[in-house]
Amino acid sequence: MDDLLEIAAALLPGVRLDRAVPAVDGNIHHVLLIPGVAAVRVSKRPLAAAAMPRRMEVLRRLASAGLPFQVPEPLTPVAMFGDRAAVAVSWIDGTALPEGVGSVAQIAEVLAAVRAVPLDGDLLAALDGRPEGRHWSEIITSDIVPRLPARWQPEVLRRLDAALALEPVPDALVHGDLGGPNVHWSADGGLLGILDWDLAMPGDPALDVALMAWHGWDTVRRAVPAEVFHRARTWDALLGVGHLVACMNGRPMTNPDGFVRAVVPWLESEASRHPERLS
Repeated sequence: MDDLLEIAAALLPGVRLDRAVPAVDGNIHHVLLIPGVAAVRVSKRPLAAAAMPRRMEVLRRLASAGLPFQVPEPLTPVAMFGDRAAVAVSWIDGTALPEGVGSVAQIAEVLAAVRAVPLDGDLLAALDGRPEGRHWSEIITSDIVPRLPARWQPEVLRRLDAALALEPVPDALVHGDLGGPNVHWSADGGLLGILDWDLAMPGDPALDVALMAWHGWDTVRRAVPAEVFHRARTWDALLGVGHLVACMNGRPMTNPDGFVRAVVPWLESEASRHPERLS
C-alpha cells in the first residue's frame, strides 16, 4: 500500500490521498482508488508494463468515440517506477451489480452499447494483437491440453472442435472482462460506465455475452438471440470464457501451469453442475 501511495503522489502532485484505498487485486495491475478523483494503475509484471502505453491509447480512442457510457481516460502520461509502469485514469461514478442481479434490459443495453462501437481505423490498430502471437487454439492444444489431467484431455479437445466449428462472424469490439465490477450503474439503474479494457480485442461478440453470465445464464438467454446464446455457451464450455479470453488476441501464455491450476477446478465444478456437457 505504501508504494502505491508514493506512486500516486508522484503522478498526481497536490491530490489528497487520505481516502485512497487499494482495489481488489487483479491479475495484471495493482490499482489504488482515489474516490471522485482517479484510479492509479501500476503494472505487476514486465509484459503488463510494456503493454500499458498501448492500453492507454485504446482508452483514448474509446473516450473520443462518442459512446453512450463513460470509460476511464488517462489523466497522466505512463510513467516508469523501476520496472513498473503506472498511470492515473479518470474516476467513473456508479456501482456494480452483485452477482446474479441484473435485468434482461440492462444486459441487453450493455451488450448493444459495446457492440455498437465502430471497430475500424486507429482503434482496430490499437486493439488487434493477433498478428503478434500464436492462434488461441494452438495455445490450447500445445500448452494447455497436455498439462490437463488425462481424463480431461479428450473432452477439452472435443469442446475445442465445437468452438472451432462455429460459423465465423464479423469481428466486433469485445471487452473481454464484461460484467461484475467493471460495469457501473447509476442509482436509477442506468448504465454509467464500463471499466478495465485491458483484455479488449476484436472478436466474436458472443464472448462478451458469455461474460455477462455473471448476471445469470437464464437472464442472458432472454437478452440475446438463440444463435448468439448458443455461441456464448459453446465458448464458455471450452475452458470458461474468463480463462479463454486470456489466450486470445495474440497474448502469450507465460504461465501455462498456473493457467491449468485455475482451469481444472472450473472444469470439475462445471462437470458437477452440468454433467450433460460431458460426452
